Amino acid sequence: MKKLLEKLSNASGVSGFEDEVRNIMMDELKEHVDDLEIDEMGNLIALKKGTPNGKKVMLAAHMDEIGLMVRYIDKNGFIKFSKLGGINDQMLLNQEVYIHSQKEKVIGVIGSKPPHRMKASEKKKPVEYENMFIDIGACSKEDAEQMVNVGDPITIKQEFTELKNDLVMGNAMDNRVGCAILLEVMKRAKSNANIYGVGTVQEEVGLKGARTSAYRINPDMALALDVTISGDHPGIKEEEAPAKAGKGPCIILTDASGRGIITHPKVKELLIDVAREEEIPYQLEVSEGGTTDATAIHLTREGIPTGVISPPSRYIHTPVSVVNINDVENAAKLILAVLKKI
Repeated sequence: MKKLLEKLSNASGVSGFEDEVRNIMMDELKEHVDDLEIDEMGNLIALKKGTPNGKKVMLAAHMDEIGLMVRYIDKNGFIKFSKLGGINDQMLLNQEVYIHSQKEKVIGVIGSKPPHRMKASEKKKPVEYENMFIDIGACSKEDAEQMVNVGDPITIKQEFTELKNDLVMGNAMDNRVGCAILLEVMKRAKSNANIYGVGTVQEEVGLKGARTSAYRINPDMALALDVTISGDHPGIKEEEAPAKAGKGPCIILTDASGRGIITHPKVKELLIDVAREEEIPYQLEVSEGGTTDATAIHLTREGIPTGVISPPSRYIHTPVSVVNINDVENAAKLILAVLKKI
């Protein structure tokens, strides 16, 4: 799975521009499923058939990542940008970026006023993204417009890297980790259930693809595959984020303090029981932070019993997110074991 995760992490897929990730997933799945299609929203929906009257199970992993978009090009060819998704401004400054135009992938760098020309009060505050710009080496607005256009998506330039002790680092681990798990499960799954593997779009900007695809499929049960915060590093209290990399995927009991999902009791019981029976390491999480596609899925139609499985990730929503590859593999093992029980 490490090579698969590397391929996915190195691909670009800002919300609304998931094509490259979707193409990788289609190529990986085409020999392993009974049906494969792209819906009107851009979601990838793969079906692996079970028995004719088998339950419908939806596995959802969002393909999109947080990113930027070209908003304005000034007379000197410098680019102002908008954010897509939850991005901390501090991680943007001085990063190399790719602007994905229709013609080519254009490299640039995010700059700002140099500290030598900042007032004392300015130096004490983080630079906000509104005061940053992208330099692509253009000499004028007309020159820049030969390379990029307003509306082009932008990603941080970063490559997948292996660290020590089974840790890997890369861009968009949220949620290429979930995509890798989905692909592995769809390739290996054996179940009486009819399994719908869905690569959803635009999760980072409103859980949009999950909402429309769940309405279409109307499954009997669903699992969202995502990542959660790993709090095993300096600067965060264990009680705030107790999940640890290498200790197994998290079974989410609730997120966003209940404003997101409160996992259905039968789904929670199924996940925990199977993990114990199969001796698959796992962690339990009650989260006060963000949410996942599960929030949209479980409120579809008359309601869908839904759960979330999330390997922990350090430095989430940055281009240097770190996960333990064993947690990713154990998440796939857990889902495969659950599907056998259905």
